[in-house]
Formats: sequence, structure tokens, C-alpha cells
Amino acid sequence: MGNPVAALVRRLAGRHSEGDRRVRRGTVRVAAASAAQASATVFLIMRRMRAPLIVLIVIFAVSVLGLTLIPGQTADGEPLRMSFFDAFYVMSYTATTIGFGEIPEPFTYNQRMWVTVSIYLTVIGWAYAIGSLLALLQDRAFRSALALQHFSRKVARLREPFLLITGHGRTGELVGRSFDKLGRRFVVLDVDQERIDRLELGSYVSDVPGLAADARDAGHLAVAGLGHPCCEAVVALTNDEEANLTVVMAAALLRPELPVIARVTSRTVAERMQAFGNPSLVNAFDRFGDHMRLALRSPAAYQLKTWLESGPGAELPERGTPPASGRWVVFGYGRLGRELTSDLRAEGLDATVVELAPTDADGADLLVGDGSDPWVLAQTDLDRAVGLVAGTDNDTTNLSLVAAARRSNPSLFVVARQNRPASAPLFAAMDIDALLVPTEVVAHEVYAQLSTPLLWRFLREMPGMGEEWAQQMVDRLTDVCGTRVQTLWKVRLTAQDAPAVESWLATGEATLGALMRNPEDRSDPLHAVVLAILRDGGTTLAPGEEFVLRPGDELLIAGWAAARRALSTVLLVEGVLEYVLTGHRVPAGWIWRRLTAGRRRSDSSSDAARGRST
Repeated sequence: MGNPVAALVRRLAGRHSEGDRRVRRGTVRVAAASAAQASATVFLIMRRMRAPLIVLIVIFAVSVLGLTLIPGQTADGEPLRMSFFDAFYVMSYTATTIGFGEIPEPFTYNQRMWVTVSIYLTVIGWAYAIGSLLALLQDRAFRSALALQHFSRKVARLREPFLLITGHGRTGELVGRSFDKLGRRFVVLDVDQERIDRLELGSYVSDVPGLAADARDAGHLAVAGLGHPCCEAVVALTNDEEANLTVVMAAALLRPELPVIARVTSRTVAERMQAFGNPSLVNAFDRFGDHMRLALRSPAAYQLKTWLESGPGAELPERGTPPASGRWVVFGYGRLGRELTSDLRAEGLDATVVELAPTDADGADLLVGDGSDPWVLAQTDLDRAVGLVAGTDNDTTNLSLVAAARRSNPSLFVVARQNRPASAPLFAAMDIDALLVPTEVVAHEVYAQLSTPLLWRFLREMPGMGEEWAQQMVDRLTDVCGTRVQTLWKVRLTAQDAPAVESWLATGEATLGALMRNPEDRSDPLHAVVLAILRDGGTTLAPGEEFVLRPGDELLIAGWAAARRALSTVLLVEGVLEYVLTGHRVPAGWIWRRLTAGRRRSDSSSDAARGRST
């Protein structure tokens, strides 16, 4: 009798392997279908050019046949018939308008008449073929097939990890540029051809493959690299939530091991997405509400979070001073208004909601009316309010609300929503205390999650450290890096990534302060700050110089690009590490080490002799 536990394990393993096989078979089928679609260009050319090519071939064949049948004449007056090769040669240079001459003998009048007719026939045939070809080049279906084939080849040639971004609006563009600055590759899929055309005009470091296609088609996702072994993540950033849901479904069913980040605004769609795997969902209004709560509790932590989320080279934002108590007035009770009203009440603050139509304000004071109406503004009693939220979906209305509120109460803390990128200069001129740009919120969230996983953990755990700790971190970063963080990177202290420090880490005396020294002058620290260290699943935020490093630690570092290169040299070259730790410069090359070995031994002997005499 067999072991029932072993049988159960085998049965479960069989189910798992069968599920993996089904996923692989599904991916292969979609990839094969998309490959056939990408290769449709050749068939489209053959189908559209079939008639012109047949006409050219018939004209050419009849002309060659006529030359072989019409007799010529030698210089002696004897009859001469051309061979098929001679006739083919003559028609080749005649039909292509090159025209070498009459061979092998001067033509008779009959031959010249036939050649004349053949010339006009071939001109008509070429005109027909060229016209058909030009019409084909202008055909939308042909151009789409050609772009698909070109795009599929570029994706297939990728040999480094890349992101698959569906939707290249303002959010997708911000995400793409942030990752391009980090040297990361990405592939774009968008339904709008103009957005894809802008990729060719963008000043990206590396070539960005882009295709104008519907992301709801699984075949297009496969062509864009969903089944590619180098695809490391899928980001769904379209304005159509159904399209984002389709991308999440396709990724979960065809590549369940890939991380997926999707943009969402509806809670219903978010619940449907959660049914497929474990995607990371980003709701701009929900995130902004969390940011506002953080800004109310800890302005320095909000400043640090916003700064690090903005990507390489971002300017340090000003630290706001939101009111900790008092009454707020919220104009617009849509998705943003509901979220912020709920968050304000969770922080113990009163809120008055102004909305055009009667609605359930969840316990908050409700004033029905047009917020731009002076009478309605007077009823809100802005003079005694501490904060204002202009959260409608109309930028003109939000700007007018801010201007009217500032005239009534200049000390108001103003929160506004910007809906269109074109309105950015106007909102910047209004000097808004907290500005919500949904596209930027989503882009910063995606960047924080995918650029470095440690950064995402740091940003999630950082608010719990308190306001004083956040102020100190901002001061440390500005002292070392200035008001712009040039780069964020991760370092793994492993034998593969940091071979030079392996033996030093094993001693148990490797401190963070000793490692973070300048390899050019060890008396100077590197222009970098260690934000966090990951060890055994736990995170240590902002460790001090005395922190003891161990093999396998992962370090999240912010600083200058030069500091990154210098630290990489320390981790890879043993001689550089020895100088950083002891101050002794060791020759790096084998020849120099051999030549200086005797000198080092003599120096050591003389030092020992001086020690004995002393």
C-alpha cells in the first residue's frame, strides 16, 4: 500500500505542473497568432500587387517572345533569329529605360516596330505597377501591418529587462522618462497614433519600441513582449478602465509570475482586478487623500515622500504648513471630494461640502449650489475656515474658486485639482499649497514601486518614524546632495555583486561608515546617504555609520552619480577597498604587485627593525 501523503504531494504537483503547461500553451498560442498577424505584410503586398505584377510579366513575356519570332538580318543579308537570352537581354535594358543598343545585329524595321510597341506597353505596365505601389504605401491597413512587423522585430531583439507600458498619455510619458533616466528599457502600446509618433521625437537615451494598437487585444500584448523572457513588469495606464482590466486579466492568465500595476478610479473595477492574481492598483484620488493626511500630521515626512517619489533630478518641494484644526470647505463632491472629506473627518477636522445637486455627504455639512456663485461663497463663511478644496473636474472653476477664496481669506490653506496639463502654468501662478495632478500622482507611485523595491518599502515605513526624524532626513539629504537627488540605487552585498568585500563582511567588523568613504581620498565621505538596509525581510531606515553590515544585505542609497561609480569600484576592486579601510594603496595589476612585493617586504623589515631598536 502506497504512502497517502506522497500520493497527495504527487497529485498536487501534477496539478501545478499541468496548470503551468496550460499557461505556457496559452502564451504560445497567443504569441503564434500575433506572429502570424505581424507577418501579414508580405501577404498584403502580394495580394495588392498581384495584378500589376501579372501585367508586367505578361508584357515582358510577350515582348521577348515577339523578338524571338520576328526574323532579323545579318550584314551579309542572311536571315537571323534572336535567341531567348538575347531577346530577354534586349527587353531588360529597354523596359528599364537604359537602352544600350541593337544586338547582335542592327534591327530590321519589323524588329524596331515591335520594340517600339513593347516600349510603350512596358511604360504603361510600369505606370500601373508604380501607381498601385504608391496606393499601397498610403493604405492604412498596409501601414499598420508594416508598423506591426517592424515593432515585433524590435521587441524580439531586446536582450535586457524591459517594462511593458500600455497607455502613453501624460502618465505613461512621465513613467517612461523616469525609467529612461535610470537606464531602464520599456515598450509602449497605445491606441493613439499621435502619441506613438511622439516617441520618435522624444529625446530618450535608448530606442523605445512603440505600437499604435488596442491593448484589449491579447495578440497585441503578446507582440509587445508579454511573453518575452526579458519582460519584467506590466503597467496599465490607459484612460479606459476596461482596457486596464483586460491588461490585468491577460497578464494574470498568460504570465502570472509578472508584477502588474494598473491605474484605476472605480472601486467596482478595482474589485474585478483583484480577482486576477495580486495586481498593484493605483487610485490617484485615494493616494492623494493619504498624502493629505500625511501632510496634516507630518509636513516634513510628506515633503520627503514627495521628493523621493518624483524621480531623479527632482527639486526639493517646499514644506507646507497645513492647519491641524479648524473647518474645511470642499467644493465638488465627486471622487476627489468624497475621498478628501472622509480623510479630513478621519483626522478630526470638520468639513463643509458644496455640491450642485443634493447628495449624501456622509455626515458632513452640505450646501447645495454652484460654488462659483458669490451668494453660495458667502454662505460657506470662508472667513472662519482654515482650508479650501477646489476639487471639481473643471480647471476654470477650480481657479476661480481659489481666486475668490483668497480674496475672502488670504490665510486659507488651499488644495486644488488640476485636470488638464495645459492649465499647469495657471495653477503655478496661483501658488497652490497642495496641488493634485492625477497623472503625476499615478506616475510617481508607479516609479516608486518599480524603480527600486526598497524605495517602495522605505516610503511605506517612513511616515511611522515621526516628524523630527523626517526633518533630520531632509537635512541630511540636502547637506550631501543639495536640493536635487541625482540618482537612487540599490546595492547587494553578495559574492556576485560585491566580491571585494566578501571576506571583510565575514569578520563581523564591517561598518557602514567605513564602507561609505571616497576611494580617491578616504578622509572624505561619499556624497551619498544610505536610506534603508534590508536584511532577512526586515528594514532598517537611515542606519548610522556604526551599523554592522552582513553578507546578503541590500542597501538603498541616494546621492550623486559619481558616488555610485566610486562605491561600485570599492565593492569590486580589493585594492581600492584596502585603501578605503587602511589607507594603504595596493597596486591593482599583477605586474606592479610583483615589482613592488620586494619593496613592501623591505619596508616591513625596516619597520620591524625600528620597532626592536625602540
